[in-house]
Amino acid sequence: MTPPNDNTAEMDLTLSRTFVVQNKMGLHARPAAMIVRLASRYAKTDLWIAKDNEQINGKSIMALMMLAAAKGSELKCTAVGPEGQSLLHELEQLFERKFEEA
Repeated sequence: MTPPNDNTAEMDLTLSRTFVVQNKMGLHARPAAMIVRLASRYAKTDLWIAKDNEQINGKSIMALMMLAAAKGSELKCTAVGPEGQSLLHELEQLFERKFEEA
């Protein structure tokens, strides 16, 4: 898997959305696992998540946790593949529900 770039001639659709981490504890192990489980259901679509100047594979729990995304962090999520719109829609729901945390 390679991150999307302008030099790659891809037939896949690339869509991006920015989400704000709203849950009190930030993106700790449980929310990270929820993102990985969701993204892994979309085998034909890659998920890249960027915070500040760092971009990681959204299907890697360790990489997600290393982002250290606290409450209020903005995460740019880029889906590359045929199911990107569905993936980003489900991801939006996770963020809106604050990963089912109070």
